[in-house]
Formats: sequence, C-alpha cells, structure tokens
Amino acid sequence: MDSKKKAFVIVDVQKAFDDEKWGERNNLNAEENVSLILKRWREEGWLVIHIQHVSDDPQSLFHPKKDTFAIKELAKPQGDEVVIQKKVNSSFIGTNLKDYLRANDVSEVVIAGLTTPHCVSTTTRMSGNLGFTTYLVSDATAAFGLKDQNNHYYDADTIHNITLATLHEEFATVLTTDELMNDLLS
Repeated sequence: MDSKKKAFVIVDVQKAFDDEKWGERNNLNAEENVSLILKRWREEGWLVIHIQHVSDDPQSLFHPKKDTFAIKELAKPQGDEVVIQKKVNSSFIGTNLKDYLRANDVSEVVIAGLTTPHCVSTTTRMSGNLGFTTYLVSDATAAFGLKDQNNHYYDADTIHNITLATLHEEFATVLTTDELMNDLLS
C-alpha cells in the first residue's frame, strides 16, 4: 500500500451500538481492533476519516441530542481528522466522502466499523464500485443477529460471515487486523 494514497474510514463506531435493543453481537473486540489500526494510522500520519450516522428522529439512538450519538472514546476523532455525517447506510450517499478522497489523491481505502451487514457493507460496496482499492478488516467490524422475512433467526456470526463472503474479492479484499498490520502495512 502506498502510504500517501490510502485512508482509514471508520464507520459508525458510536455508543448507540452498545444498547441492548440490538441483541446478540459477535466480534466483541471489534472496537479494540479499530483502535489498534487507528493508533498505527496516527503514528504514520495517514488520512483518517470518521463516519457518524445521524438520524432526524428524536427517538433514534443516532439522534444528535442523545448521548448514544457520540463516537466511542477509543475511536474518538483527534486533531484535524475529518468527521463526515451521513443519514443513510452508505458513507458516500449525501456526503462529500468521494470528493474528499479524490481531492486527497486517495486510491486505497481501509474500512472498519459497525455494522457488517449494514453501513459497513454498503460503504464497502460503493468504495469498490467507485474504483477505490478497498480493504475490509473482518475483525474490526461486527454484526448483530437478525430475523428474515419469515421470522427465521440468523445468529450474529452467520450474518457477519455471509456478509464478508459477499464482499470478498468482489468489492474488497477482506483481511484481519493482524494481516493488515503485519502484511499490508509493514
């Protein structure tokens, strides 16, 4: 990876996802892995972009007046790190993310955050479709269990793993934190 042309995009690492309403979750250390990558990124002086989901619904955990709207402490923006707010699953829709990446000559994007089948997946798909070389860090994202249209429940690991399978080698290269740190960034 060319250090002058990559960005670390951290999607929705917000306190809202600590709420019990979401149910069972996998990768309980995902945020710690985000923090490890973020530490390395900052040490190298590479581009960091924080994505923050915002809702207009005052009842939503993502409403700006709720404490749960805040970015978690271990991923909190520092210095001149950019925070881009979005209202939909994709970090590219209704935001300046694509223009910001292009203006900074970014060609490679590393994505982590919450949640795997929703905002992380949608952002990863669009990143790949827009022509960025995209890497998704599998253990720096997490999923919650979900029910389908027939009320069939799928556990968090199943949701996570199937989502990663649909992204790998189609929209992104899926790798672990260790693989990113030891192979790609060394």
